[in-house]
Order: sequence, then C-alpha cells, then structure tokens
Amino acid sequence: MAEPIIYVVSDSVGETAELVTKAAISQFNGSNAVIKRIPYVEEWSHIDEIITSAKKDHGMIVYTLVKPEIRDYMKTMTELHNINGIDIMGPLMDTFEKTFENAPLNKPGLVRKLDEDYFKRVEAIEFAVKYDDGRDPRGLLRADIILIGVSRTSKTPLSQYLALKSYKVANVPVVPEIDPPEELFKVDPKRCIGLKISPEKLNHIRRERLISLGLDDKASYANIERIKREIEYFDTIANKLNCKVIDVTNKAVEETANIIINCMQRTKA
Repeated sequence: MAEPIIYVVSDSVGETAELVTKAAISQFNGSNAVIKRIPYVEEWSHIDEIITSAKKDHGMIVYTLVKPEIRDYMKTMTELHNINGIDIMGPLMDTFEKTFENAPLNKPGLVRKLDEDYFKRVEAIEFAVKYDDGRDPRGLLRADIILIGVSRTSKTPLSQYLALKSYKVANVPVVPEIDPPEELFKVDPKRCIGLKISPEKLNHIRRERLISLGLDDKASYANIERIKREIEYFDTIANKLNCKVIDVTNKAVEETANIIINCMQRTKA
C-alpha cells in the first residue's frame, strides 16, 4: 500500500500544522505518510492549485488558515471535491472568539513574529552583558546604541533596560586617565549617547556608594574636584564625537531610556 500524501497548508510558514500532523501520525505505530508543506497560501488561486494536486494524488489536506474567507473557501472546495480536509485553526479560533468575546486579528504569522521578538530580546540582553563597561571595544561597531559617561551615570541599568526593548547596547566609561577605545570614533555619532550629570549629584551618589561598600566616603572617587575634572573630560570626548548628550541628573532610568529610544526612532525616520 502506497504511503498517503498529506498536504500541509498554511498562510504562514506551516510549522504548526506540520508538527500537529506529525504528532498525530506518530500515534499510529509503523505508519508513515508523505508530507508536502505549502506555506504562505493567501489567495483562492493557490487553493485551487492545491485542490487539483490533492485530488490527483488521492491525498488529504491539513490546514491552518487564519483569514476567514480563505479558510471558508478551503472548506468548501475540499467538500466539493470529496477530499479529506482537516481545519486545525478554525474551530479553535471560533471557540476563542466566544470565550474572549473579542474578534481575532486574522493576521497570519503572529506566533512566529512573537518568537522572533523574544529571541531578538534575548540576543540584545546577552549583547549588553558582553559589552558592558567597555569590556570589548569590538562590540561598539555592532551596537545599535553606544552609551558613554563617567562612573555612576546609570550606563549599565540603561543598557539592560534598552536591551529589553531589543536594542543592542554597548557602554563605555569615560575616565581621564584612560583614552577611549579607537572604535568609538569609527561609529556613526548618531548611535552615540552621552550621559551627563551635575557634579553635586554625582558626588552624593558616589559617597553613598562608598558608604554602602563600607569604604571611606572621602576617597578620591567621591572628591568633588576630581568629579569636576572627570565631567570636563567627558565634555571633551562628547564634543569630539559630536554626539547627543542627555542630562541624567534628575532623571529615572526609564525616562532617559525613552528619550534615547525617541532619538533612535527619529534617526531611522
């Protein structure tokens, strides 16, 4: 007996329909079938072609079609030509519509889009960790956003927050005694964002940081004159880069992040 031919039809890539079909076949010990996956079916003419092939092969059709008019046409044609047709998506969506008391979007490929968005976020988070605090300057050339600033200007929290929005972010600490990496001056300045803070605010933040670590809050790290020199050096680097500078003195991370995202979106426009 020849193996049955199953046409797996979808208005997206067809992975869901094929997985369900294979799962069902696996319940029949020793049984096999020829599966022909046909993705991106969104026209009546495509269905006509599939019906012709399935009828010729004495095959069956398993489909996940979210657009009602295309799904209904497939149902009508399979019944008209006496072809076994299995609608995986339709009955479930009809039941959900009653359950949620809300009409479906009827847009193909949304599951795949959600998966892609998820993995993009994960990749961005891993990128932010890898290229945090200037660890590897090579990351600057691949970053969507580059943050520069002196210590304690929220570069790392901002990098992580922006990564959750799927932006690949690298950040570079600005220290007078250390030259910035040469890669920083090779990137598009529109991708660079400088984070500036008032000396007094930074002095308070650093003193609190030292105290929390059990250290002397009068250390050079929190010295106001030292802080002023760092900020002057930051100004020099920012001017050389010709990048946008945001004053983060009294801004929450979320507020600064929104400003940066708006800047990036205007750049792309």
